[in-house]
Amino acid sequence: MRIANLNGRASLVTEGGAVDIAKASDGAFGPDPMDVYERWSDFSAWAAEAALPAGVPFEPADLGIPVPRPPQVLAIGVNYKDHAAEANIPAPEELIVFTKFRSSLAAPNVQVELPSDDVDYETEIVVVIGKEGHRIGKADAWQHVAGIAVGQDYSERTVQRRPPVPQFSMGKSFPNFGPFGPYVVTPDEFPNRDSISFHAVLERPGEEAITVQDGDTDQLFFPIDESIHRLSQIVTLLPGDIIFTGTPAGVGLSRGILMRPGYRLTSTLDGFGSFTNEFTAAS
Repeated sequence: MRIANLNGRASLVTEGGAVDIAKASDGAFGPDPMDVYERWSDFSAWAAEAALPAGVPFEPADLGIPVPRPPQVLAIGVNYKDHAAEANIPAPEELIVFTKFRSSLAAPNVQVELPSDDVDYETEIVVVIGKEGHRIGKADAWQHVAGIAVGQDYSERTVQRRPPVPQFSMGKSFPNFGPFGPYVVTPDEFPNRDSISFHAVLERPGEEAITVQDGDTDQLFFPIDESIHRLSQIVTLLPGDIIFTGTPAGVGLSRGILMRPGYRLTSTLDGFGSFTNEFTAAS
């Protein structure tokens, strides 16, 4: 099942297009995309049995923030083995956690205004929580997951590293620094939910496109179920929470690539869709 926010309305994406959930359910679920996640058990039961009408075509520009008002936005740093190696950081023994403020979240295909010349990209798998939990056991963690998306954790590195102590959350929370999507894909859609692959391709004017990141969650220090387990030992995870799970090798900081006006970055959840961000100068 693939869930989208189309022009502010919760929709299911099918082979033929998109189905409006409020209309298809005869009002059992509201048009607000948050209603899906706040009533995840009821919604998933309905969707499993629903006889859906034909889907209606839509444009990528119609896609909004898949989960527009998450109660909490959590993010994990240094969670990929190859990224730790490229950054010369020892393997972490505990989760490295920060937040992106909710105002940084964005629809998948947004333009990103660059606040400086020190903006980096980080392609990540984003987890959406569908069931509240505190002190969740690792064996039960996937039962709390509504779905998976791909996202970008854009970072203004000067602010992030500003002394006297790092400011991860501030450097990563400029407007449109957290696009994700294009849809939320339920875990049952993945052949192996512990090996989810994704990548990002950068286009620069006058140059050939290059794949800058190519990741798979089988390379995580703390896999999705382990991350949920560890986060929930302290944080009560709530329906609609989103978790940026970390970035693989190939970030701009290691490649010597920083975002510039006119660049285009396409992030792909392999087998489940892509989105593209264009970068503009500060107005």
